[in-house]
Amino acid sequence: MTAYIVRRLALMIPTLFGIMLISFIIIQFAPGGPVERIIAQLNGTNVDATSRIGGSSTGDFSRTAQPGGDNGVNSRYRGARGLDPELIKSLEKQFGFDKPPVERFLLMMKNYLTFNFGQSYFRDVSVLKLIKEKLPVSISLGLWLTLLSYAISIPLGVRKAVMDGSKFDVWTSTVVIVGYAIPSFLFAIFLIVIFAGGSFFDWFPLRGLVSDNWQQLSWPAKIADYFWHMTLPLVAMVITSLATTTFLTKNCFLDEIRKQYVVTARAKGLSEQRVLYGHVFRNAMLLVISGFPAAFIGSFFASSLLIETIFSLDGLGRLSFESVLNRDYAVVFATLYIYSGMGLLLNLLSDLVYTWVDPRIDFETREV
Repeated sequence: MTAYIVRRLALMIPTLFGIMLISFIIIQFAPGGPVERIIAQLNGTNVDATSRIGGSSTGDFSRTAQPGGDNGVNSRYRGARGLDPELIKSLEKQFGFDKPPVERFLLMMKNYLTFNFGQSYFRDVSVLKLIKEKLPVSISLGLWLTLLSYAISIPLGVRKAVMDGSKFDVWTSTVVIVGYAIPSFLFAIFLIVIFAGGSFFDWFPLRGLVSDNWQQLSWPAKIADYFWHMTLPLVAMVITSLATTTFLTKNCFLDEIRKQYVVTARAKGLSEQRVLYGHVFRNAMLLVISGFPAAFIGSFFASSLLIETIFSLDGLGRLSFESVLNRDYAVVFATLYIYSGMGLLLNLLSDLVYTWVDPRIDFETREV
């Protein structure tokens, strides 16, 4: 197993390099950029980042030269006509665009190997510090969502497989499918209206990960305050995340329960619990475990964006989204690097869990 782990870790380096290279190339052809954003501010035509989603052209500056534009550096940026070329050059130097793309990419990857992510283009703070500030929210949402969804889905899926076709199976399937069909942000709004001072009860807070006086609270009170703030966001996300794992678990167990070795185990007089969790579980859980990395990454980042916005939680999902819109490439590439690295490591962890669930699996004899 040691040799397999070493090979997988070695393979992560070119994989991560390829992800960053493809993303870097795509960014080179994307319209707009940090220099254009500064030019827009100087010309008084800059608009809020989110307003550009609707296709507003006032904040979209192409790097394509325009007919009749100034010769030289200004001609590369729409809206730069009339500005001092030295100012444009200083902006390019500030953002590193005075170097060729290949040199910029290699320098970026060299710095990233030592986790030197540089400074945010538009915030007076290092990217690493900015990510550390947002990390508690994303860890809270992603970790608890993954644990809760698996803790509910797996036992529920097993029970549904055992009671396949019963009333319990039918009504739980209905509840799970309805929960899956409702977007998490709509369910979050419903919870706010009911339980957060909307039209009925005022039991839970509307914003933040903890209260403003959290530092003055005792440790038991801090823990209670933390989960008090996390309750509604997690409920909104968990309800909509149960369907896939629940039905996957049920179907995997149904396939295994019908096999001959289960019939033999029951014929030998083994208890139902021993049959299910001593024999069936090991084989049925392999497909479920294989989806863990994708589920964790998805809950950690992608699916938390709207929840972070609705509940005023300032996490990595919101940071990444705003950075893309604002063309803050330093933050965009740093978060992509971290996300990709975590995804690759979680895939390796998934393989290791395979061997823990079923020791018969031997990755040492397989090619990576």
